[in-house]
Amino acid sequence: QVQLVESGGGLVQAGGSLRLSCAASGSGFGTNVMGWYRQTPGKQRELVAVITSGGRTNYADSVKGRFTISRDNAKNTVYLQMNSLKSEDTAVYYCKMNGWPRDYWGQGTQVTVSS
Repeated sequence: QVQLVESGGGLVQAGGSLRLSCAASGSGFGTNVMGWYRQTPGKQRELVAVITSGGRTNYADSVKGRFTISRDNAKNTVYLQMNSLKSEDTAVYYCKMNGWPRDYWGQGTQVTVSS
């Protein structure tokens, strides 16, 4: 059974930085696509960034150049480095592991950016 646990969220001023971590337990981390998503009240969850098992990345246009996703397969952990944070980045951030027959989600971590 896969479990994902996010950490690193918090309150930061606009222009600041945060680093989110997502630790995975169970099997499959090294071969699966991992991603970060975010959600604000009343809105659908949206993709922030994804990374393949081989390290290829893709980002939402709104975070390109500011956020960096990375993974450490030896530690079963995926990271999201967030720089130059803006108030519109405020959201609950979720970690996701693509799987079959189902995907796995973490419980989320709150990021609040004050302007």
